[in-house]
Amino acid sequence: MSSKAPESLTLNNAATGGFSPSNRFWAETHAVENQPPLLQDYNVFSSDPALQEWVCRGSAEWALSSLTEFGARTGAAELIEWGFMANAEKPVLHTHDRRGERIDEVRFHPAYHQCMAFSMQHGLHASHWREPRLGAHVARAARSYMMTQVEPGHGCPITMTSACIPALRHQPDVYAAWADKILDLRYDPRNLCHLEKHSVTIGMAMTEKQGGSDVRQNSTQAYPVGQGGPGQMYELVGHKYFVSAPMCDAFLVLAQTRAGVSCFLVPRWRPDGTKNPLQIQRLKNKMGNVSNASSETELRGALGWLVGEEGHGIAVILEMVAMTRFDCVIGSAALMRQAVAQITHHCRHRRAFGATLAQQPLMQNVLADLIIENEAALALGMRLAQCLDRQDSELHEKQLLRLGTALGKYWVCKRAPALTYEAMECMGGSGVMEESILPRLYREAPVNAIWEGSGNVQCLDMLRVMQRSPEALQAVLDELNSVRGRHAAYDVRLDRLLAELADPADMAYRSRHLVGAMALQLQAAALLQGGTDWVAQAFCEARLAPSSEGWLFGTLPRSVDCGAFIARALV
Repeated sequence: MSSKAPESLTLNNAATGGFSPSNRFWAETHAVENQPPLLQDYNVFSSDPALQEWVCRGSAEWALSSLTEFGARTGAAELIEWGFMANAEKPVLHTHDRRGERIDEVRFHPAYHQCMAFSMQHGLHASHWREPRLGAHVARAARSYMMTQVEPGHGCPITMTSACIPALRHQPDVYAAWADKILDLRYDPRNLCHLEKHSVTIGMAMTEKQGGSDVRQNSTQAYPVGQGGPGQMYELVGHKYFVSAPMCDAFLVLAQTRAGVSCFLVPRWRPDGTKNPLQIQRLKNKMGNVSNASSETELRGALGWLVGEEGHGIAVILEMVAMTRFDCVIGSAALMRQAVAQITHHCRHRRAFGATLAQQPLMQNVLADLIIENEAALALGMRLAQCLDRQDSELHEKQLLRLGTALGKYWVCKRAPALTYEAMECMGGSGVMEESILPRLYREAPVNAIWEGSGNVQCLDMLRVMQRSPEALQAVLDELNSVRGRHAAYDVRLDRLLAELADPADMAYRSRHLVGAMALQLQAAALLQGGTDWVAQAFCEARLAPSSEGWLFGTLPRSVDCGAFIARALV
Protein backbone atom coordinates (compact mmCIF):
# COMPACT_ATOMS: atom_id res chain seq x y z
CA MET A 1 0.00 0.00 0.00
CA SER A 2 1.40 3.36 -1.01
CA SER A 3 2.18 5.89 1.67
CA LYS A 4 1.96 8.77 -0.76
CA ALA A 5 -0.86 11.22 0.04
CA PRO A 6 -3.57 11.76 -2.56
CA GLU A 7 -2.86 14.64 -4.86
CA SER A 8 -5.96 16.49 -3.61
CA LEU A 9 -4.51 16.57 -0.06
CA THR A 10 -1.03 17.69 -1.06
CA LEU A 11 -0.14 21.31 -0.24
CA ASN A 12 1.94 23.00 -2.89
CA ASN A 13 3.81 26.18 -2.34
CA ALA A 14 2.19 27.99 -5.19
CA ALA A 15 -1.31 27.41 -3.82
CA THR A 16 -0.39 28.46 -0.28
CA GLY A 17 1.52 31.58 -1.03
CA GLY A 18 4.90 30.01 -0.50
CA PHE A 19 4.21 28.53 2.96
CA SER A 20 4.44 24.84 3.72
CA PRO A 21 3.69 22.67 6.78
CA SER A 22 7.39 22.57 7.48
CA ASN A 23 7.46 26.33 8.04
CA ARG A 24 7.63 26.83 11.80
CA PHE A 25 5.45 29.97 11.67
CA TRP A 26 2.56 28.44 9.77
CA ALA A 27 0.18 28.36 12.82
CA GLU A 28 1.00 31.79 14.26
CA THR A 29 -1.82 34.20 13.54
CA HIS A 30 -0.53 37.37 15.20
CA ALA A 31 2.00 38.91 17.56
CA VAL A 32 0.89 40.38 20.91
CA GLU A 33 1.41 44.10 20.41
CA ASN A 34 0.10 47.36 21.84
CA GLN A 35 -0.65 45.74 25.20
CA PRO A 36 0.64 47.52 28.33
CA PRO A 37 3.03 45.58 30.56
CA LEU A 38 1.72 44.34 33.91
CA LEU A 39 1.80 46.98 36.63
CA GLN A 40 3.99 45.26 39.20
CA ASP A 41 7.41 45.47 40.81
CA TYR A 42 7.09 49.20 41.39
CA ASN A 43 7.28 51.27 44.58
CA VAL A 44 3.79 52.28 45.70
CA PHE A 45 5.17 55.04 47.93
CA SER A 46 7.96 56.63 45.90
CA SER A 47 5.76 56.63 42.78
CA ASP A 48 3.04 58.63 44.58
CA PRO A 49 4.12 62.28 45.08
CA ALA A 50 0.81 63.23 46.70
CA LEU A 51 1.17 60.56 49.39
CA GLN A 52 4.78 61.56 50.07
CA GLU A 53 3.78 65.21 50.43
CA TRP A 54 0.98 64.49 52.89
CA VAL A 55 3.24 62.28 55.00
CA CYS A 56 5.66 65.19 55.37
CA ARG A 57 2.91 67.74 55.98
CA GLY A 58 1.55 65.44 58.68
CA SER A 59 4.80 65.53 60.68
CA ALA A 60 5.71 61.95 59.74
CA GLU A 61 9.00 62.65 57.94
CA TRP A 62 10.63 60.30 60.44
CA ALA A 63 8.79 57.42 58.70
CA LEU A 64 9.92 58.16 55.14
CA SER A 65 12.55 55.43 55.01
CA SER A 66 10.29 52.69 56.37
CA LEU A 67 7.39 53.83 54.17
CA THR A 68 9.64 53.62 51.10
CA GLU A 69 10.57 50.05 52.05
CA PHE A 70 6.90 49.26 52.62
CA GLY A 71 6.02 50.74 49.24
CA ALA A 72 8.54 48.47 47.51
CA ARG A 73 6.97 45.42 49.14
CA THR A 74 3.36 46.37 48.39
CA GLY A 75 4.21 47.02 44.73
CA ALA A 76 6.03 43.70 44.33
CA ALA A 77 4.54 41.02 42.08
CA GLU A 78 4.47 38.61 45.03
CA LEU A 79 2.12 40.71 47.17
CA ILE A 80 -0.03 41.72 44.21
CA GLU A 81 -0.53 38.02 43.53
CA TRP A 82 -1.54 37.50 47.17
CA GLY A 83 -4.37 39.96 46.56
CA PHE A 84 -5.66 38.06 43.55
CA MET A 85 -5.32 34.68 45.23
CA ALA A 86 -7.03 35.77 48.46
CA ASN A 87 -10.09 36.70 46.40
CA ALA A 88 -10.06 33.64 44.16
CA GLU A 89 -11.87 31.47 46.73
CA LYS A 90 -14.51 32.55 49.21
CA PRO A 91 -14.01 31.62 52.88
CA VAL A 92 -15.67 28.35 53.96
CA LEU A 93 -17.46 27.78 57.28
CA HIS A 94 -16.87 24.59 59.29
CA THR A 95 -19.25 24.59 62.24
CA HIS A 96 -18.07 21.21 63.64
CA ASP A 97 -14.98 19.04 63.48
CA ARG A 98 -15.05 15.38 62.38
CA ARG A 99 -15.78 14.28 65.96
CA GLY A 100 -18.89 16.45 66.09
CA GLU A 101 -17.39 19.08 68.36
CA ARG A 102 -18.54 22.65 67.74
CA ILE A 103 -15.58 24.68 66.41
CA ASP A 104 -17.15 27.56 64.38
CA GLU A 105 -14.09 27.80 62.20
CA VAL A 106 -13.83 29.78 58.97
CA ARG A 107 -11.09 28.66 56.60
CA PHE A 108 -9.47 31.02 54.15
CA HIS A 109 -7.17 30.84 51.17
CA PRO A 110 -3.55 30.83 52.44
CA ALA A 111 -2.95 34.17 50.70
CA TYR A 112 -5.44 35.81 53.08
CA HIS A 113 -3.30 34.71 56.02
CA GLN A 114 -0.19 36.00 54.25
CA CYS A 115 -1.83 39.43 53.91
CA MET A 116 -2.86 39.37 57.57
CA ALA A 117 0.62 38.39 58.74
CA PHE A 118 2.25 41.08 56.60
CA SER A 119 -0.08 43.84 57.81
CA MET A 120 0.29 42.89 61.47
CA GLN A 121 4.07 42.56 61.16
CA HIS A 122 4.15 46.16 59.95
CA GLY A 123 1.82 47.37 62.68
CA LEU A 124 -1.21 48.44 60.67
CA HIS A 125 -3.32 47.44 63.66
CA ALA A 126 -1.06 48.71 66.41
CA SER A 127 1.93 50.92 65.49
CA HIS A 128 0.09 54.17 66.32
CA TRP A 129 -0.81 52.82 69.78
CA ARG A 130 2.51 51.13 70.51
CA GLU A 131 4.59 54.23 69.74
CA PRO A 132 2.35 57.29 70.00
CA ARG A 133 4.14 60.33 68.63
CA LEU A 134 3.36 63.23 66.34
CA GLY A 135 2.72 61.77 62.90
CA ALA A 136 2.05 58.21 64.12
CA HIS A 137 -1.52 58.13 62.78
CA VAL A 138 -0.38 59.74 59.52
CA ALA A 139 2.35 57.12 59.01
CA ARG A 140 -0.03 54.30 59.84
CA ALA A 141 -2.66 55.75 57.46
CA ALA A 142 -0.02 55.83 54.69
CA ARG A 143 0.73 52.14 55.22
CA SER A 144 -2.96 51.30 55.24
CA TYR A 145 -3.40 53.34 52.04
CA MET A 146 -0.71 51.28 50.33
CA MET A 147 -1.74 47.85 51.63
CA THR A 148 -5.39 48.43 50.76
CA GLN A 149 -4.29 48.75 47.14
CA VAL A 150 -2.99 45.19 47.39
CA GLU A 151 -5.98 43.60 49.15
CA PRO A 152 -8.70 45.53 51.03
CA GLY A 153 -10.71 42.59 52.43
CA HIS A 154 -8.25 41.56 55.12
CA GLY A 155 -8.20 45.18 56.26
CA CYS A 156 -11.51 44.64 58.07
CA PRO A 157 -10.08 42.72 61.07
CA ILE A 158 -6.95 44.90 60.94
CA THR A 159 -9.09 48.04 61.19
CA MET A 160 -11.31 46.71 63.96
CA THR A 161 -8.34 45.54 66.00
CA SER A 162 -6.86 49.02 65.70
CA ALA A 163 -10.16 50.71 66.48
CA CYS A 164 -11.01 48.71 69.61
CA ILE A 165 -8.31 50.39 71.71
CA PRO A 166 -10.18 53.68 72.48
CA ALA A 167 -13.33 51.71 73.38
CA LEU A 168 -11.59 49.19 75.64
CA ARG A 169 -9.87 51.99 77.53
CA HIS A 170 -13.28 52.75 79.03
CA GLN A 171 -12.71 49.63 81.14
CA PRO A 172 -9.10 49.67 82.40
CA ASP A 173 -9.10 46.16 83.91
CA VAL A 174 -10.44 44.57 80.71
CA TYR A 175 -8.04 46.64 78.65
CA ALA A 176 -5.10 45.54 80.79
CA ALA A 177 -6.03 41.87 80.37
CA TRP A 178 -6.11 42.09 76.57
CA ALA A 179 -3.89 44.99 75.46
CA ASP A 180 -0.56 43.18 75.18
CA LYS A 181 -1.95 40.57 72.80
CA ILE A 182 -3.94 43.14 70.81
CA LEU A 183 -0.78 45.18 70.27
CA ASP A 184 1.46 42.22 69.44
CA LEU A 185 2.88 42.29 65.90
CA ARG A 186 2.73 38.54 65.35
CA TYR A 187 -0.25 37.05 63.51
CA ASP A 188 -1.71 33.99 65.22
CA PRO A 189 -4.67 32.51 63.27
CA ARG A 190 -5.03 29.39 65.42
CA ASN A 191 -8.57 28.57 66.55
CA LEU A 192 -7.67 28.51 70.25
CA CYS A 193 -8.49 30.27 73.50
CA HIS A 194 -6.88 33.70 73.53
CA LEU A 195 -4.89 32.76 76.64
CA GLU A 196 -2.96 30.21 74.55
CA LYS A 197 -2.13 32.61 71.68
CA HIS A 198 0.66 35.08 70.98
CA SER A 199 -1.67 37.73 69.62
CA VAL A 200 -5.37 38.39 69.04
CA THR A 201 -7.63 40.28 66.67
CA ILE A 202 -10.82 42.03 67.75
CA GLY A 203 -14.11 42.35 65.87
CA MET A 204 -17.44 44.08 66.40
CA ALA A 205 -21.06 42.85 66.49
CA MET A 206 -23.79 45.48 66.60
CA THR A 207 -26.33 44.92 63.84
CA GLU A 208 -29.48 42.84 64.26
CA LYS A 209 -32.19 41.92 61.76
CA GLN A 210 -34.94 44.10 63.16
CA GLY A 211 -32.91 47.27 63.74
CA GLY A 212 -29.99 47.60 61.36
CA SER A 213 -28.29 50.89 62.14
CA ASP A 214 -30.89 51.66 64.83
CA VAL A 215 -29.08 49.70 67.54
CA ARG A 216 -31.53 50.84 70.22
CA GLN A 217 -33.88 48.24 68.76
CA ASN A 218 -31.40 45.46 69.53
CA SER A 219 -33.05 42.52 71.27
CA THR A 220 -29.95 40.64 72.48
CA GLN A 221 -30.10 40.44 76.29
CA ALA A 222 -27.24 40.39 78.80
CA TYR A 223 -27.69 38.85 82.25
CA PRO A 224 -25.14 39.38 85.03
CA VAL A 225 -23.49 36.18 86.25
CA GLY A 226 -22.88 37.70 89.68
CA GLN A 227 -23.36 41.21 90.96
CA GLY A 228 -22.83 42.77 87.55
CA GLY A 229 -21.29 46.14 86.85
CA PRO A 230 -18.29 47.44 84.88
CA GLY A 231 -15.73 44.76 84.13
CA GLN A 232 -17.99 41.96 85.38
CA MET A 233 -19.19 38.82 83.57
CA TYR A 234 -22.58 38.57 81.86
CA GLU A 235 -24.27 35.93 79.74
CA LEU A 236 -25.53 37.16 76.38
CA VAL A 237 -28.51 35.65 74.56
CA GLY A 238 -29.60 36.80 71.11
CA HIS A 239 -28.45 37.17 67.51
CA LYS A 240 -26.28 39.39 65.33
CA TYR A 241 -27.04 39.73 61.62
CA PHE A 242 -23.70 41.13 60.44
CA VAL A 243 -20.51 40.04 62.17
CA SER A 244 -17.49 40.78 60.04
CA ALA A 245 -14.29 38.78 60.47
CA PRO A 246 -15.87 36.06 62.64
CA MET A 247 -12.48 34.45 63.25
CA CYS A 248 -11.46 37.36 65.45
CA ASP A 249 -10.62 36.26 68.99
CA ALA A 250 -13.15 38.55 70.65
CA PHE A 251 -15.86 41.04 69.71
CA LEU A 252 -17.27 44.23 71.10
CA VAL A 253 -20.98 43.40 71.28
CA LEU A 254 -24.03 45.52 72.09
CA ALA A 255 -26.75 43.97 74.26
CA GLN A 256 -29.61 45.15 76.43
CA THR A 257 -29.36 45.25 80.22
CA ARG A 258 -31.85 46.68 82.71
CA ALA A 259 -30.17 50.05 82.18
CA GLY A 260 -30.33 49.91 78.37
CA VAL A 261 -27.90 49.20 75.55
CA SER A 262 -24.52 48.17 76.96
CA CYS A 263 -21.18 47.13 75.49
CA PHE A 264 -19.42 43.82 76.17
CA LEU A 265 -16.18 42.16 75.16
CA VAL A 266 -17.16 38.62 74.14
CA PRO A 267 -14.33 36.14 73.38
CA ARG A 268 -14.70 33.17 71.03
CA TRP A 269 -13.38 30.85 73.74
CA ARG A 270 -13.95 30.96 77.50
CA PRO A 271 -10.93 31.35 79.82
CA ASP A 272 -11.22 27.68 80.84
CA GLY A 273 -10.57 26.66 77.20
CA THR A 274 -14.13 25.64 76.37
CA LYS A 275 -15.98 27.03 73.37
CA ASN A 276 -17.99 30.15 74.15
CA PRO A 277 -21.47 29.65 72.64
CA LEU A 278 -21.02 32.39 70.07
CA GLN A 279 -22.19 30.28 67.15
CA ILE A 280 -21.85 31.11 63.46
CA GLN A 281 -25.04 30.29 61.57
CA ARG A 282 -23.87 31.05 58.05
CA LEU A 283 -21.49 33.24 56.07
CA LYS A 284 -22.79 36.14 54.01
CA ASN A 285 -22.58 35.73 50.24
CA LYS A 286 -21.25 39.18 49.38
CA MET A 287 -20.79 40.73 45.95
CA GLY A 288 -17.45 42.22 47.02
CA ASN A 289 -15.04 42.02 49.94
CA VAL A 290 -14.76 38.36 49.01
CA SER A 291 -11.58 37.48 50.87
CA ASN A 292 -13.06 38.57 54.18
CA ALA A 293 -15.76 36.53 55.92
CA SER A 294 -18.94 38.11 57.30
CA SER A 295 -21.45 36.06 59.23
CA GLU A 296 -24.74 35.71 61.05
CA THR A 297 -24.20 34.64 64.64
CA GLU A 298 -26.26 33.39 67.58
CA LEU A 299 -25.27 34.03 71.19
CA ARG A 300 -26.55 31.20 73.36
CA GLY A 301 -25.43 32.29 76.80
CA ALA A 302 -22.04 33.54 75.61
CA LEU A 303 -19.85 35.00 78.35
CA GLY A 304 -18.97 38.65 77.97
CA TRP A 305 -17.34 41.31 80.13
CA LEU A 306 -19.07 44.68 80.52
CA VAL A 307 -17.04 47.59 79.12
CA GLY A 308 -18.01 50.83 80.83
CA GLU A 309 -21.30 51.43 82.63
CA GLU A 310 -24.55 49.64 81.89
CA GLY A 311 -26.68 51.67 79.51
CA HIS A 312 -23.69 53.54 78.06
CA GLY A 313 -22.85 50.98 75.40
CA ILE A 314 -23.53 53.16 72.35
CA ALA A 315 -21.18 55.88 73.57
CA VAL A 316 -18.49 53.27 74.25
CA ILE A 317 -18.69 51.49 70.92
CA LEU A 318 -18.87 54.78 69.01
CA GLU A 319 -15.25 55.27 70.06
CA MET A 320 -14.50 52.20 67.96
CA VAL A 321 -16.86 53.18 65.15
CA ALA A 322 -15.20 56.58 64.76
CA MET A 323 -11.87 54.89 64.08
CA THR A 324 -13.33 52.37 61.64
CA ARG A 325 -15.08 55.19 59.77
CA PHE A 326 -11.76 56.97 59.43
CA ASP A 327 -10.29 53.81 57.92
CA CYS A 328 -13.21 53.70 55.47
CA VAL A 329 -12.13 57.14 54.22
CA ILE A 330 -8.50 56.05 53.82
CA GLY A 331 -9.60 52.73 52.27
CA SER A 332 -11.83 54.38 49.67
CA ALA A 333 -9.09 56.86 48.78
CA ALA A 334 -6.75 53.87 48.36
CA LEU A 335 -9.15 52.14 45.96
CA MET A 336 -9.22 55.36 43.95
CA ARG A 337 -5.43 55.54 43.87
CA GLN A 338 -5.05 51.96 42.64
CA ALA A 339 -7.64 52.59 39.92
CA VAL A 340 -5.81 55.77 38.90
CA ALA A 341 -2.45 53.96 38.88
CA GLN A 342 -3.84 51.21 36.66
CA ILE A 343 -5.43 53.47 34.07
CA THR A 344 -2.62 56.02 33.80
CA HIS A 345 -0.22 53.11 33.32
CA HIS A 346 -2.54 51.60 30.70
CA CYS A 347 -3.09 54.86 28.83
CA ARG A 348 0.61 55.68 28.85
CA HIS A 349 1.36 52.49 26.88
CA ARG A 350 -1.79 51.87 24.84
CA ARG A 351 -1.93 53.47 21.39
CA ALA A 352 -5.04 54.23 19.36
CA PHE A 353 -5.74 56.52 16.42
CA GLY A 354 -2.07 57.38 16.01
CA ALA A 355 -1.10 58.32 19.58
CA THR A 356 -1.04 56.92 23.09
CA LEU A 357 -4.32 57.30 24.95
CA ALA A 358 -2.63 59.55 27.50
CA GLN A 359 -1.72 62.00 24.71
CA GLN A 360 -5.29 62.41 23.48
CA PRO A 361 -7.14 65.51 24.75
CA LEU A 362 -10.44 63.90 25.71
CA MET A 363 -8.77 61.05 27.58
CA GLN A 364 -6.46 63.56 29.26
CA ASN A 365 -9.53 65.38 30.54
CA VAL A 366 -10.92 62.18 32.04
CA LEU A 367 -7.63 60.99 33.54
CA ALA A 368 -6.81 64.35 35.11
CA ASP A 369 -10.31 64.60 36.57
CA LEU A 370 -9.98 61.18 38.21
CA ILE A 371 -6.54 62.11 39.56
CA ILE A 372 -7.95 65.32 41.06
CA GLU A 373 -10.69 63.32 42.75
CA ASN A 374 -8.15 60.89 44.22
CA GLU A 375 -5.89 63.70 45.46
CA ALA A 376 -8.82 65.41 47.20
CA ALA A 377 -9.87 62.16 48.86
CA LEU A 378 -6.33 61.57 50.11
CA ALA A 379 -6.05 65.17 51.32
CA LEU A 380 -9.18 64.90 53.46
CA GLY A 381 -8.16 61.50 54.83
CA MET A 382 -4.70 62.75 55.79
CA ARG A 383 -6.13 65.93 57.32
CA LEU A 384 -8.25 63.67 59.57
CA ALA A 385 -5.14 61.62 60.39
CA GLN A 386 -3.47 64.84 61.54
CA CYS A 387 -6.47 65.46 63.79
CA LEU A 388 -6.05 62.00 65.31
CA ASP A 389 -2.42 62.78 66.09
CA ARG A 390 -3.24 66.12 67.71
CA GLN A 391 -6.67 65.61 69.28
CA ASP A 392 -5.30 65.18 72.81
CA SER A 393 -3.42 68.48 72.74
CA GLU A 394 -5.49 70.72 70.46
CA LEU A 395 -9.22 71.18 71.02
CA HIS A 396 -9.81 72.42 67.47
CA GLU A 397 -8.38 69.19 66.05
CA LYS A 398 -10.56 67.07 68.35
CA GLN A 399 -13.73 68.92 67.41
CA LEU A 400 -12.87 68.95 63.70
CA LEU A 401 -12.34 65.19 63.82
CA ARG A 402 -15.80 64.58 65.29
CA LEU A 403 -17.72 66.07 62.38
CA GLY A 404 -15.04 65.79 59.73
CA THR A 405 -15.01 62.00 59.96
CA ALA A 406 -18.74 61.81 59.18
CA LEU A 407 -18.30 64.24 56.28
CA GLY A 408 -15.38 62.29 54.86
CA LYS A 409 -17.05 58.93 55.36
CA TYR A 410 -20.13 60.15 53.48
CA TRP A 411 -18.42 61.88 50.56
CA VAL A 412 -15.20 60.00 49.83
CA CYS A 413 -16.85 56.60 50.15
CA LYS A 414 -19.62 57.66 47.77
CA ARG A 415 -17.20 58.97 45.17
CA ALA A 416 -15.11 55.79 45.05
CA PRO A 417 -17.66 53.62 43.14
CA ALA A 418 -18.11 56.33 40.49
CA LEU A 419 -14.36 56.69 40.05
CA THR A 420 -13.67 52.96 39.81
CA TYR A 421 -16.41 52.58 37.21
CA GLU A 422 -14.99 55.42 35.11
CA ALA A 423 -11.55 53.84 35.39
CA MET A 424 -12.92 50.60 33.97
CA GLU A 425 -14.31 52.51 31.02
CA CYS A 426 -10.89 54.07 30.36
CA MET A 427 -9.54 50.58 29.72
CA GLY A 428 -12.46 49.52 27.52
CA GLY A 429 -13.29 45.82 27.39
CA SER A 430 -10.11 44.88 29.23
CA GLY A 431 -11.33 46.87 32.21
CA VAL A 432 -14.16 44.46 32.96
CA MET A 433 -12.06 41.32 32.61
CA GLU A 434 -11.32 39.51 35.87
CA GLU A 435 -7.63 39.31 34.94
CA SER A 436 -7.60 43.03 35.66
CA ILE A 437 -7.79 44.29 39.24
CA LEU A 438 -10.46 46.85 38.31
CA PRO A 439 -13.52 44.58 38.66
CA ARG A 440 -12.36 43.72 42.18
CA LEU A 441 -11.93 47.41 43.01
CA TYR A 442 -15.38 48.16 41.60
CA ARG A 443 -17.06 45.45 43.69
CA GLU A 444 -15.16 46.60 46.75
CA ALA A 445 -15.94 50.29 46.36
CA PRO A 446 -19.57 50.29 47.67
CA VAL A 447 -18.59 48.40 50.82
CA ASN A 448 -17.05 51.34 52.66
CA ALA A 449 -20.04 53.53 51.80
CA ILE A 450 -22.44 51.04 53.41
CA TRP A 451 -20.47 49.58 56.33
CA GLU A 452 -20.06 51.55 59.54
CA GLY A 453 -23.14 53.60 58.69
CA SER A 454 -24.54 54.27 55.23
CA GLY A 455 -24.82 57.73 53.70
CA ASN A 456 -28.09 58.56 55.44
CA VAL A 457 -26.66 57.50 58.79
CA GLN A 458 -23.72 59.87 58.31
CA CYS A 459 -26.15 62.69 57.51
CA LEU A 460 -28.21 61.97 60.61
CA ASP A 461 -25.01 61.85 62.64
CA MET A 462 -24.09 65.29 61.35
CA LEU A 463 -27.48 66.67 62.40
CA ARG A 464 -27.09 65.18 65.88
CA VAL A 465 -23.62 66.64 66.24
CA MET A 466 -24.84 70.06 65.14
CA GLN A 467 -27.54 69.91 67.81
CA ARG A 468 -25.60 68.39 70.70
CA SER A 469 -22.05 69.58 69.97
CA PRO A 470 -22.26 72.91 68.15
CA GLU A 471 -18.58 73.40 68.91
CA ALA A 472 -17.82 70.61 66.41
CA LEU A 473 -19.67 72.49 63.67
CA GLN A 474 -17.86 75.65 64.68
CA ALA A 475 -14.52 73.83 64.33
CA VAL A 476 -15.41 72.88 60.76
CA LEU A 477 -16.47 76.46 59.99
CA ASP A 478 -13.25 77.80 61.53
CA GLU A 479 -11.28 75.41 59.34
CA LEU A 480 -13.16 76.55 56.24
CA ASN A 481 -12.81 80.24 57.08
CA SER A 482 -9.07 79.87 57.67
CA VAL A 483 -8.37 79.74 53.93
CA ARG A 484 -10.66 82.51 52.76
CA GLY A 485 -9.13 84.62 50.04
CA ARG A 486 -7.13 81.79 48.46
CA HIS A 487 -9.61 81.22 45.61
CA ALA A 488 -12.60 83.26 44.47
CA ALA A 489 -14.85 80.27 43.75
CA TYR A 490 -14.03 78.84 47.17
CA ASP A 491 -15.20 82.05 48.88
CA VAL A 492 -18.43 82.20 46.89
CA ARG A 493 -19.32 78.59 47.67
CA LEU A 494 -18.44 79.05 51.34
CA ASP A 495 -20.79 82.02 51.63
CA ARG A 496 -23.54 79.98 50.03
CA LEU A 497 -22.90 77.08 52.41
CA LEU A 498 -23.02 79.33 55.47
CA ALA A 499 -26.37 80.73 54.33
CA GLU A 500 -27.75 77.22 53.85
CA LEU A 501 -26.54 76.13 57.28
CA ALA A 502 -28.18 79.17 58.86
CA ASP A 503 -31.58 78.15 57.45
CA PRO A 504 -33.18 75.62 59.86
CA ALA A 505 -36.08 74.74 57.53
CA ASP A 506 -36.20 71.13 56.29
CA MET A 507 -32.61 70.52 57.34
CA ALA A 508 -33.07 66.76 57.56
CA TYR A 509 -34.54 66.70 54.06
CA ARG A 510 -31.60 68.79 52.76
CA SER A 511 -28.92 67.05 54.77
CA ARG A 512 -27.38 65.08 51.89
CA HIS A 513 -26.86 68.30 49.99
CA LEU A 514 -25.40 69.98 53.08
CA VAL A 515 -23.06 67.11 53.92
CA GLY A 516 -21.83 66.90 50.33
CA ALA A 517 -21.28 70.66 50.16
CA MET A 518 -19.43 70.68 53.49
CA ALA A 519 -17.26 67.73 52.46
CA LEU A 520 -16.32 69.36 49.15
CA GLN A 521 -15.48 72.59 50.94
CA LEU A 522 -13.41 70.69 53.53
CA GLN A 523 -11.48 68.91 50.77
CA ALA A 524 -10.76 72.25 49.15
CA ALA A 525 -9.68 73.72 52.50
CA ALA A 526 -7.30 70.82 53.11
CA LEU A 527 -5.73 71.30 49.69
CA LEU A 528 -5.53 75.10 49.99
CA GLN A 529 -4.16 74.92 53.52
CA GLY A 530 -1.58 72.19 53.13
CA GLY A 531 -1.60 70.86 49.59
CA THR A 532 0.31 71.67 46.43
CA ASP A 533 -0.97 75.05 45.27
CA TRP A 534 -1.64 74.25 41.61
CA VAL A 535 -3.48 71.06 42.63
CA ALA A 536 -5.64 73.05 45.06
CA GLN A 537 -6.41 75.70 42.45
CA ALA A 538 -7.42 73.07 39.92
CA PHE A 539 -9.68 71.36 42.45
CA CYS A 540 -11.48 74.61 43.20
CA GLU A 541 -11.93 75.29 39.48
CA ALA A 542 -13.15 71.75 38.81
CA ARG A 543 -15.46 71.30 41.81
CA LEU A 544 -16.46 74.71 43.18
CA ALA A 545 -16.57 77.14 40.23
CA PRO A 546 -20.07 78.00 38.92
CA SER A 547 -19.36 76.27 35.60
CA SER A 548 -18.02 73.08 37.19
CA GLU A 549 -19.63 69.74 36.39
CA GLY A 550 -17.79 67.72 39.02
CA TRP A 551 -20.53 65.10 39.20
CA LEU A 552 -19.44 63.82 35.76
CA PHE A 553 -15.76 62.98 35.22
CA GLY A 554 -14.02 64.35 32.13
CA THR A 555 -15.56 67.82 32.18
CA LEU A 556 -12.62 69.84 33.49
CA PRO A 557 -12.35 73.53 32.59
CA ARG A 558 -9.71 74.59 30.09
CA SER A 559 -7.61 76.20 32.82
CA VAL A 560 -6.56 72.80 34.24
CA ASP A 561 -3.18 71.50 33.10
CA CYS A 562 -4.21 67.89 32.46
CA GLY A 563 -0.73 66.82 31.37
CA ALA A 564 0.76 67.93 34.68
CA PHE A 565 -1.73 65.83 36.63
CA ILE A 566 -1.11 62.77 34.47
CA ALA A 567 2.65 63.10 34.83
CA ARG A 568 2.23 63.44 38.61
CA ALA A 569 0.12 60.27 38.87
CA LEU A 570 2.17 58.00 36.61
CA VAL A 571 3.79 54.98 38.21
